[in-house]
Amino acid sequence: MASADLRKELECSVCLNIYSDPVTLKCGHNFCQDCVGQVLDTQEGSGGYSCPECREEFQDRPALRRNITLRNIVENFLSAQPAQESSGVFCTYCIHTPVPAVISCLLCEASLCDNHLKVHSKSPEHVLCDPTTSLENRKCSVHKELLKYYCTEDSTCICVSCSLVGEHRGHQVETLDEASEMKKKKLSNVLQKLIIEREETEKRVQSLQDRRRNIQGQADDETERVTVLFRDLRRRLEDLEKRVLSEISGQAERGSLSLSDMIKQLEIKKEELSRKMEDIEEMCNMKDPLTVLQESDTGDLCDTEDGDDEDRERHDRLLHDGGDLDVAGISHTLHTGLSDIMSEVNVQKYTETHVSPHSATQGKDHINAGPSRPGPNIGAVQQTLGVTDVLLDVSTAGNHIHISDDRKTAFRSSHQNRPETPERFQYYQVLSSQRFSSGRHYWEVDVGGSDFWTVGMCYTSMYRGGGRTRIGYNKKSWGLERKYNQYSVMHAYNEIQLHETISSNRVRIDLDYEAGRISFYDLCDPIQHLHTFTTTFTEPLHAGIWVFNGCIKISGGEVRCEKSPQKLMVTS
Repeated sequence: MASADLRKELECSVCLNIYSDPVTLKCGHNFCQDCVGQVLDTQEGSGGYSCPECREEFQDRPALRRNITLRNIVENFLSAQPAQESSGVFCTYCIHTPVPAVISCLLCEASLCDNHLKVHSKSPEHVLCDPTTSLENRKCSVHKELLKYYCTEDSTCICVSCSLVGEHRGHQVETLDEASEMKKKKLSNVLQKLIIEREETEKRVQSLQDRRRNIQGQADDETERVTVLFRDLRRRLEDLEKRVLSEISGQAERGSLSLSDMIKQLEIKKEELSRKMEDIEEMCNMKDPLTVLQESDTGDLCDTEDGDDEDRERHDRLLHDGGDLDVAGISHTLHTGLSDIMSEVNVQKYTETHVSPHSATQGKDHINAGPSRPGPNIGAVQQTLGVTDVLLDVSTAGNHIHISDDRKTAFRSSHQNRPETPERFQYYQVLSSQRFSSGRHYWEVDVGGSDFWTVGMCYTSMYRGGGRTRIGYNKKSWGLERKYNQYSVMHAYNEIQLHETISSNRVRIDLDYEAGRISFYDLCDPIQHLHTFTTTFTEPLHAGIWVFNGCIKISGGEVRCEKSPQKLMVTS
């Protein structure tokens, strides 16, 4: 192949220069590593990637594979190109016109063009090398002889005289070719190690770049979510503000109208009284007694309207009560509106992921007593948590409990004849196959099929046989219990009776391992907090069910939204 044609085949289609560190895409096309890397960077965020040459599309950013063979071809091609123009070495014997040299003779200390090389001596003492202007560097500075050997002890190039009579006499020497090949071999090994290290470094850079893009993507998503959240909050707050201000304005207007009507009536009455006073004063100033006695309409003048009690009562009522704003009603509208806003806007969907877990309470167990009460609780926010998929472990089930095929339901049954193992309970109890040693989890239990049961959590190490193995009846378990129509919570055989009843037949168990909390809720509408145990967990926990009659069923994987219950912390 001609040199020009080969050069064209070795050109990168992006930068149109000879390949530099060539890499290959999955489609088979080659590019400079930096060139194709920049092209792929510009395609970030467009939904895919494509080859700059054939436009083949890739869903994920394609891996760049180094093309060692193509790189070697490029290096050989570049090394075979005429370098005279760049080096500036010309033929020593072409004195009229500068002609680029193709080779240099170390013995003659001259550079030769193609024509003079043809007539140059072919004897062995004429050592030829690449064109160079530094011919003196190829000779010994002491003996002015060609450097032909390499002293391995002193790591320097020497001539024949140096090795025979010079300071390197008796030293171990090698020919320049042997020493050069040895050094090239070492350098090749180093090069391979550097190539591997560079590829690993590139992979680490790529992984960090991917991580940076993921973080930026998460930041963009969270920014959009928070922006939408607060936009919705502002809109709802503005609507509530308009509604409350409108109610205040309406009450003030109605009160003002009532007072204005009474003031108008009293003004008319005041004018009538002034007219009567003038008439009476005029009569009192008359000198003629006959005229005073014969004056008509004196009955109306003497009537002081002592019976006008109804107007006086109305005046007193308006004076004390009339026109006052219904502050309690306005406050109720405000608080109810704020509570509705916090119930409808999903604040906790953002904060649940970003707020760090509460510190676990150290030392003695604590109990959160008392359910939350419905009302305008402005501090309440919503939670959105996925239901944890809990399955029952048949290997722990007592022989008087039957477990359904989907491992979601426990029935009180006749003896099952299961083998006795250290994991199996002797009585009507079963644990979950899942263990929880970190994080927040919750699941729901349908308790409507039994009137005598216990649900809760326990340590893996809880004793399985003999007395006090029931959930809540030892220090390694916490439970919510129903004995027919009485509800209570149990831990370490301490029973706290609850005044509430579970009206929905559905119970939620909420675990916050790091905070050391196990909470129970009745999934009525609105959701009702029944009780919370607080302690410091020291080993993994299992969900547990004890059923004396009927059946208990673990609910499926729907997602619920509810207000965070208001809790009260007391020491047990």
